[in-house]
This record gives sequence, structure tokens and C-alpha cells, in this order.
Amino acid sequence: MTLADLAAAPGPASDLVLADEAATPVERARVLEGLRGRLREMRASIERGLESDAKSRTGMVGWNAKTLWNAPDELRAPLLQRVQAYAMAVNEENARMGRIVAAPTAGSAGTLPGALLGVADHLGLDEDRLLGPLALAGGIGQVISQSMFIAGSTGGCQAEIGSSAAMAAAAVTEAMGGDAAASVHAAAMALMNTIGLVCDPVGGYVEVPCVSRNAFYSVHAVASAQLALAGVTSPIPPDEVVLAMASVGRLLPPELRETGEGGIADTPTGRRIALEMAR
Repeated sequence: MTLADLAAAPGPASDLVLADEAATPVERARVLEGLRGRLREMRASIERGLESDAKSRTGMVGWNAKTLWNAPDELRAPLLQRVQAYAMAVNEENARMGRIVAAPTAGSAGTLPGALLGVADHLGLDEDRLLGPLALAGGIGQVISQSMFIAGSTGGCQAEIGSSAAMAAAAVTEAMGGDAAASVHAAAMALMNTIGLVCDPVGGYVEVPCVSRNAFYSVHAVASAQLALAGVTSPIPPDEVVLAMASVGRLLPPELRETGEGGIADTPTGRRIALEMAR
């Protein structure tokens, strides 16, 4: 399956994904029930993350989601605040070794639930309306993984959180009633605008900048969906965007691929924190 195949689907793009996963009505029902379970696990991790201010083992993160969630909405942008808080809640749960849904990875686990559940709660969308979009998110991730391993260690953060942003953008677009083409172009625009993003975790821990990065890219996914719903499309065919990301990922030096040897991990403070964590 390609992104072009998904974009050409006569109905919602998720129908094609589900048809590929389930050959019979019984299998489809089983897949949908599994997706419902994943959604509930995502919500549970959000709820725990918003209630807790316990620090991670390293002490670098753990209270940011709750702080943002309880802060005054100075910008009068409740959707923005909700999406970011939800995303950080999931990643801080991950940093505390709590249960999360890797979507597609632990380090990028907050982007999809932050965007999809954040938008759903903001607009009052029910759970049933999110099952197809979640299936589509999985399908987008599967297509991307055919060209590049979805891991910061192989392609930089563009391959990890870029993929999660693409998955989230497609899901939000479909949840909002966007057609198959709009959903796929939302994914392409989200991925296109993360190309070159390095993976530079301080001390090698999936905490800084990972937690705040999920907050930023959940908003990035919603912005991509908004563009697509307005009729904006990617000038570069979506499958070519994936290939471009994969090409850049292979060009990134090892220092910029999750080794903790480049980017902010290689700043004086980043190196000092890494040494402290190693003691």
C-alpha cells in the first residue's frame, strides 16, 4: 500500500486500511475493538499525566503537563493548551515508566493522542468517531516504515516524531470529516515540515527535548490538518515526501541520531547533565 493508494480511496482512507487488516466482518470488529482499547489506554495515560507532578527518575521532567494544564489560558487558545498538555502528559508518563501506547514509538507517544484526543475533547467528538482515524494513523505509519525505520537511531527525530505528526495529522483530518486525499496531504505536510529534525536526547534519556517536542508537534499536526481541511495540498506527492525524509535520515551523521553526542545533548549543560545521570 502507498500513500497514493490511500489518497485515492473512494471513502475515508481508514476504510482501505481496515480492509487491508480485516478480510471479514468478524475480523473488522476485532480490529476496531483493539483500537478502542488503544484509545482508552491513551486517555488513561493522559489522565494520569495531568494529575501527577512526580519527577522522572532523572528528575528532568514530570511536572510540566500538570503545570500547563492548570495554568491560566493567557493566549485564550484552549485547544492549543489542551493539545500540548495532553501530549506532554503521555510522554511524562513514559518518563516515569508508566503505561503508554507507543504511537509509533515511546519517544513520540504523545503526539497522536495529544492531537486526536485533544481535538476530540475540544469539539465533543465521541469515541466511535475516532476509531477509523486511529486506524488511518496506523496505516500512515506502516507506509512510512516501508521506506525508513521509525526510530531516532536510524533516521533522526524526523523519522520518529515526524512520523507521529504525520499519523496524527491524517487522523485529525479524517475525524473532522476530511476526505481521503485531504487526510493524506495533511500527513505529507506534517512530515515535510519535520525533515532534517535531529534526535538529540540529553543524557540519552527520552525526556529532554522529547517531552516538549511532542507538545510542539501535536500542534504541528493539528495545523497540518487545518491546512488540508481548507484545501491546501502538498506540492510534492506524499510518497515522494516519505522518500525525501528517508534520504535525509540516511545522510544524518551518527551524532545526530539518538546517540546523545550532538544537538542540545552536546551543549555544556547537556554534557553536565549526562555526567550527573551517569554517577
